[in-house]
Amino acid sequence: MLARSDAGIGWMIFNNPARHNALSLEMWQGIADILDAFAEDDDVRVAIMRGAGGKAFVSGADISEFDRQRANAAQKAAYDQVAGRANHALATFPKPLVGLIEGYCIGGGLATALAADVRFATPDSKFGIPAARLGLGYAYDGLAKLARLAGPAQARDILLSARFMTASEAAAMGMVNFIHERDRIEAEAIAYARQIAGNAPLSVKAAKAALDAWERGGRPDEVAAADALVDACFDSEDYEEGRRAFAEKRKPAFRGV
Repeated sequence: MLARSDAGIGWMIFNNPARHNALSLEMWQGIADILDAFAEDDDVRVAIMRGAGGKAFVSGADISEFDRQRANAAQKAAYDQVAGRANHALATFPKPLVGLIEGYCIGGGLATALAADVRFATPDSKFGIPAARLGLGYAYDGLAKLARLAGPAQARDILLSARFMTASEAAAMGMVNFIHERDRIEAEAIAYARQIAGNAPLSVKAAKAALDAWERGGRPDEVAAADALVDACFDSEDYEEGRRAFAEKRKPAFRGV
C-alpha cells in the first residue's frame, strides 16, 4: 500500500501490480491505517483510491496466501479480524472517497470499490464477483451494499452467474458514475476531487453522514448524528463565510470550522 496527500487530496494506492493488486493481509491492514490517518488529517478533504500498474484496481483477495493465512476456520477468524477492520474503515470513513478504476475490479476489489462515494472507470474496466467459481462465501455487509446500488435482481445475476461485466454495464447498474479514457481518467478524477475539496468540509461531512445513515436503514443513532452535523453547519464560521462570499460575489475560503 502507498499513501500520499497533495492539495487537499489523499491518495491510497493498492500496490501489488505483479498480482493485479490482489489484497494481501498486509494490504488489508494498510487500508485501515491509511484511512484512519486521512480521517485525522485536516489537510485531507477528499481521498482517491486506485490500483498501481494500470492493469487492475484490485483483483480480489490474494489467493496465494490462503494456504498460509486462511486454510481453516481459526485462520479465517484471524484473517477476517484484519479484513473487518479495513472494511469498517472504508464504511465509516467520514470524508468523500473516490474510486479510480482501471482494468480488473473483481471480488473483494469490487466490494472495496463500492465503498467509494463516487467511482470513475476506464472503458476497458471489468467488474465481477467470481466467488461461485472458487467456492467462497461473501459476508452480508458487502452483498447488501451491492444490492442497494445495483438492485437485488442485478445482484443475484452478478453473484449466481459469477460473470464479468463491462464498465458501461456497471454504469447502467449504478456501480460506476463516470467513464473516461485512460489518458484522461486521472485528470478527470483529480479535477472532481478538487471540486469537492473546495466545498465546505462540514457541509460535505453532514451530507455524507446522512446518505450513509439512509443506506444503512436509518438507524436512529446514525440519523441523530447526521442531524447534529447539520446543526454544526449552521453554527459554523464556514456558513458565515459562505454567505459573505455570496454577497461579495467571490469564491469562499472554507476552513472546516
